[in-house]
Amino acid sequence: MQAFFDAAAGAPLHPVARQALLAALDDGWADPGKLYTQARRARQLLDAARSATAEILRVRPDEIAFTPSGTAAVWLAVEGARRGRRRVGPTLVHSAIEHSAVLHAAGDDGVSVPVDRLGHLDLAAWREAVSGEGVALAALVSASHEVGTIQPVAEAAEACAAHGVPLCVDAAQSVGRMPVPDGWSLLTASARKWGGPAGVGLLVVRKGTRWVSPYPEDGGRDTGRDLPAIVAAAAALRAVAAEEAAEAARLGPLVDRIRAVVAASVPDVEVVGDPVARLPHLVTFSCLYVDGEALLHALDRRGFAVSSGSSCTSSTLRPSHVLEAMGVLSHGNVRVSLHRQTTEAEVDRFLAELPGVVADLRAEAGVVGL
Repeated sequence: MQAFFDAAAGAPLHPVARQALLAALDDGWADPGKLYTQARRARQLLDAARSATAEILRVRPDEIAFTPSGTAAVWLAVEGARRGRRRVGPTLVHSAIEHSAVLHAAGDDGVSVPVDRLGHLDLAAWREAVSGEGVALAALVSASHEVGTIQPVAEAAEACAAHGVPLCVDAAQSVGRMPVPDGWSLLTASARKWGGPAGVGLLVVRKGTRWVSPYPEDGGRDTGRDLPAIVAAAAALRAVAAEEAAEAARLGPLVDRIRAVVAASVPDVEVVGDPVARLPHLVTFSCLYVDGEALLHALDRRGFAVSSGSSCTSSTLRPSHVLEAMGVLSHGNVRVSLHRQTTEAEVDRFLAELPGVVADLRAEAGVVGL
């Protein structure tokens, strides 16, 4: 059996989500915007999913919109906020380690704020950036998709509030795993990260935030309504929220063990990210003298599904912009991210086989005795 270690890209479907999805396929297939009996039932399911999600996130139900993906939610948040503040200016302040959707949306009007070697935002540079003229929006990931470092959202939000700049937080890796600090104006997430079905993103726009839909003809922010999937996503979120503390307590020590054993057993390796202020389920390390793609294939043949450190550009050959911004090794990197089905035995087997896999690849490349 293959050990799946890529929950940061998408966790296995939660059993509760599967049950809810099947039930909603039978009971929620109609258009919730219509008035007949089946449509009213579908509308009840949509409203219930929205209310359940709002309760967990501690927001109002009418602040929540469902989108076709987490990436779509990020784009809608950024584009809608910039449209809403068009008179202020075009500038988007963002950290250097944001999701590629933010970087693409920023374009030539983006101001990138650096991070340190552990992946922490430079708060002094952030405060200076958000105080500038023409800043329409600031964007900050709650915790790095690639290395797991938790960002100072509360402090960043305080700086934004002091200058009247709305803050958009990409909470894809945090929702369902840890609370997100308050102070943000817009928040995005992705259901597949917490064990919901693919094809459901989440956009939260706080009341009072100027936001103009890029799709004014839709009459609102909901740009995708796969109702059974939305119902399943809400059910999964409720379930993982109840398990959140216990899973963090279980997975955290496993990640600590991976960090320690990899550093001790694999020569010329760099374990990246903050070892303390980090997500409980994710660790990334980079190996010198090893081709990253070859390493991933070799581990796959041994029964380990892992990914490179880059969660949003893994299909390209370009090194991770996150690792480059941190100033750490950006080649031969492996991201291991655990989930509710991960076992200690799987982690032990991975740690037992990894040194040999790396040594074999180095020998094949003629890199020995360095």
